[in-house]
Amino acid sequence: MRGWWQEISGLVLPVACGGCGSPRTALCERCAAALLGVRARRVRPAPEPAGLPVVYAAAVYEDAVRAVLLAHKERGALGLAGVLGQALAGAVRAAAGAPRDGPLLLVPVPSARRAVRARGHDPARRIALAAAGELRRTGTDARVAAVLRQRRAVADQSGLSARQRLANLSGALEVSAGGDRLLEGGRVVLVDDLMTTGASLVEAARAVADVGRTAAGAVGGAPAHAIAGFAQRTAAAAVVASTPASFEINRN
Repeated sequence: MRGWWQEISGLVLPVACGGCGSPRTALCERCAAALLGVRARRVRPAPEPAGLPVVYAAAVYEDAVRAVLLAHKERGALGLAGVLGQALAGAVRAAAGAPRDGPLLLVPVPSARRAVRARGHDPARRIALAAAGELRRTGTDARVAAVLRQRRAVADQSGLSARQRLANLSGALEVSAGGDRLLEGGRVVLVDDLMTTGASLVEAARAVADVGRTAAGAVGGAPAHAIAGFAQRTAAAAVVASTPASFEINRN
C-alpha cells in the first residue's frame, strides 16, 4: 500500500528536484547530468576485499548523486527509478563487456527484509528493472533475475568498518529454490544502487558462485569445466554510484 501511494502521490503533488531541491521538476538537467553525463568506470574500494568481482559504477557518490539515491531509497521518490536505471544500464554495459551468447541477467543485491518493509520497496530491484528496460530499448537482451534472498538476519551496516561489514554479511545470502535455472545460459551481472566497502557484492558473488558449483558438481562428465564456465559468467558487477576514493584505481 505504501509503495502504491508513493507512486500516485508523486504524480499529483508538487515535486522538487531529487538532487538539488529545485522546484517543479523531479530531476533538473544539472543533476541528471551528474548521473548520466560521465562514462561508467571501474571502481575498487580500499581496502579491496577478497572475492570482489570486477565492478563498474556510473557516478561518484557525492553531492547531487548522493541526494538522488537517498531520495529514491529513503524518501520514496520512486519516480527517480527511471533515471537511476539509465545510469545503471550504462554501468552494466561496461561491466558485461563485449556481447556474448545469451541474455544479460541482472541479479540485484537484496535489501534486508526489515528495510524493505520500512521503505515499502526494494530500491536495488526497482532500479534493476528500470535498467533492464533501458537495455532492451537500446537493443540488448536483458532481464532481471531476482534470485538472491537473505537466509539470516544481519545487523545494520551503518557504522561498521569494512572488516565488520564482511563478517556481518558472510553467509547471509543464498539463491532461492529454483533460482539456479534462471541463471542458466546468460551473462550474470550483479547490480546494486551503491558500493561502499564492497561487502554486499562479495557476499552476492559468493552465493551465486556456490549455486554454480553445486549445479556443476551434480552433473557428470566435466564438472571442473562447468564450474570454470559459471565463474566466468558471474565475474562482473555494476552499481549506480560508488564512493569517491574507489574511483582512484591506480594505487601504489
